[in-house]
Amino acid sequence: MTTRDLTADQFNETITDNEIVLVDFWASWCGPCRAFAPTFAASSEKHPDVVHAKVDTEAEQQLAAAADIRSIPTLMAFKKGKLVFNQAGALPPAALEDLVQKVKEFDIDAAMAQQENAQSE
Repeated sequence: MTTRDLTADQFNETITDNEIVLVDFWASWCGPCRAFAPTFAASSEKHPDVVHAKVDTEAEQQLAAAADIRSIPTLMAFKKGKLVFNQAGALPPAALEDLVQKVKEFDIDAAMAQQENAQSE
């Protein structure tokens, strides 16, 4: 699967309608963003079951502000609509692969149940 461009109008629907979504916040003028793009694209080809989305922070300034993007690139990972990873900086291919595997293995339902139990105590 290829990466898809994501706008503010599509953001919430995309992260809630898909099991796992990786979002790369980037800008065309950003050297590290351009360097990370092939790594992100290769991951999208290797993991067609994971949505790989890109947000152009110049075109989607309000979305970037709402997501509290302070530096780019910033990578976010969502599982079942919940944010499970948020980090600025480009990842090398092995680190991105490790992240994808950890997100796939992460039991979000158990984590949410544990959080709910902790809040009720």
